[in-house]
Amino acid sequence: MGQTIELVARDSHRLRAYHADPVTPGGVGTDIGVVVLQEIFGVNAHIRSVVDRLADEGFTAIAPALFDRVAPGYEAGYSDADIAHARGFMARFDWDAALQDVDAAAAHLRGLGLRVGIVGFCLGGSVAYLAATRLAGISASVGYYGGKIAEVKAEVPRCPTLLHYAREDHTIALSDVEAVRAVRPDVALHVYDGGHGFNCDARASYHPQSAAAAWARTIAHLKSAI
Repeated sequence: MGQTIELVARDSHRLRAYHADPVTPGGVGTDIGVVVLQEIFGVNAHIRSVVDRLADEGFTAIAPALFDRVAPGYEAGYSDADIAHARGFMARFDWDAALQDVDAAAAHLRGLGLRVGIVGFCLGGSVAYLAATRLAGISASVGYYGGKIAEVKAEVPRCPTLLHYAREDHTIALSDVEAVRAVRPDVALHVYDGGHGFNCDARASYHPQSAAAAWARTIAHLKSAI
């Protein structure tokens, strides 16, 4: 459904992005663009499917390749070896540079005359929160199980923000989730059954009921907040 395009960040870095137009032009949501932010596995088949699902919902969506700065073209699955390899990239991951890449994707959407929302997963969930607090021109943000959010919870989002977490997440303590809730009562926060990655149907941790509930809230948030 979508296609790979090239973006250029403010520092002249060129990166790939997967882009999809709305399936039904003129429907609800077609004046909204959504930046989709990857897990540590790159803009892989799952992230591309999220972009396509958003296009099915009437949005224009784009997923910038946040690892193109450290491993151009990288994408992986969810085996233990894939996880170990992908975690190795995090030592070289530049959060500020990633925000430039997000901003490039958002600028692309604004260039199409669209208001901009962001949806991120895991690594991307944390980047989505930072985008909400640090970037101008973002109208709504959604973060799924972003582990870094607890560290930056004092930063105030500039736009309506929604966070999704899991009760059995082995990477994010519930005490961290509750700390975010306590400091950020201005942020909508939900905790679901299941573990880390519960939204991803390619992972063993996929929890269909929780994924469906979180997705419904995500779509409603994007359409009401923007």
